[in-house]
Amino acid sequence: MIDAIIANNDEFTRWRQDIHRHPELGFEEQRTAQLVVDKLTAWGFDEVHTGIGGTGVVGVLRGSKPGTRTIGLRADMDALAMTEQNTFDYASQTEGRMHGCGHDGHTTMLLAAAWYLAEHRDFAGTVHFIFQPAEEGLAGAQVMIDAGLFERFPCDRVYGLHNMPGIPAGELWVRNGALLAGSDRFVIDIQAKGGHAAMPQHTVDPMPVVASIISSAQTVVSRNTSPLDSAVLSFTDLHAGSGTFNVIPNDARMMGCVRTFDEGVREHALARFRTLVESSAEAYGARATLTIRPGSYPATVNDSDAFELACDVAKGLVGEEKVNTDCQPLSGSEDFSFMLRAVPGCYLFLGNGLEGEKGGVSVHNPQYDFNDAIIPTGASFFVAMVQRELAPR
Repeated sequence: MIDAIIANNDEFTRWRQDIHRHPELGFEEQRTAQLVVDKLTAWGFDEVHTGIGGTGVVGVLRGSKPGTRTIGLRADMDALAMTEQNTFDYASQTEGRMHGCGHDGHTTMLLAAAWYLAEHRDFAGTVHFIFQPAEEGLAGAQVMIDAGLFERFPCDRVYGLHNMPGIPAGELWVRNGALLAGSDRFVIDIQAKGGHAAMPQHTVDPMPVVASIISSAQTVVSRNTSPLDSAVLSFTDLHAGSGTFNVIPNDARMMGCVRTFDEGVREHALARFRTLVESSAEAYGARATLTIRPGSYPATVNDSDAFELACDVAKGLVGEEKVNTDCQPLSGSEDFSFMLRAVPGCYLFLGNGLEGEKGGVSVHNPQYDFNDAIIPTGASFFVAMVQRELAPR
């Protein structure tokens, strides 16, 4: 790793913990964005652009050598709507807001790389530092793209990192192709006919429809998806009735998600699921509508050439024994997927620590915390990618 970055990690840690104290939800990252802007400006960035896709920031840094290639480096800035249970002195100062996924660390790692590269511009080309809002369910990456991100700041390739509890601290894990699943959010609305629970013959009861859909929907995975492919179908919310014991309700609503790694599998699973939902309701004399909600994320798919380069850089950075180039894909989702659909690139996991160690608490847990010891690894990876991608010819 880069000695100057390691030597300054106490300072980077202060930045990270300050961001952690002041978490902001998606499209509300005013303070965090201003912190980013202030630092990039102080370091003499060639351009600093704000308000891209809401609170997004892009810093433009040009190398001292001639070159036309452009590289994008991305970090997300938003926090989660959850209450922190940690008691350290930099715990969240805002009730119901917490950096429970490590985006405070992601922002800090990219800032540390920006600090170093602003002082060492011996590369050929341009780096676009992308500080993105609203990764957590609001598709901030797509919002930035829709706002002209890659038209205004074209990138030949784009790279990102996500910390990962359960992986040894400082290790880098990646795979070619799909690394994270796509996620489609669904709502099922069932229209039936309510009435007195003592006289069900005069009703069309939505409850058997609910039960039928929940039980039979799993055949979309077990019988309609090849055993060699992967899919997950989960029901996460159900509402029916009004709190009574003797009234059959008129309707019901179910919510959940379908996760897949392949677009063909996704399309087939959703089509089969829609047919199953509608036919199950019809069999009971009811009607059901399946709606796929906006905000669904596609699979995060790494480009093969960018993957090969990232693997080589990672091995040179931390050693071959600390790089897993064929890790298992995760069924979680990430909106960096939108950027990878627009521009080839690569996304990697950076180990945050094993369970029982510092950094080993799962993300989206009220006791999670980013491991500040891995900041130099992530920052050095970003710097090394720039040095390789934009090496003077």
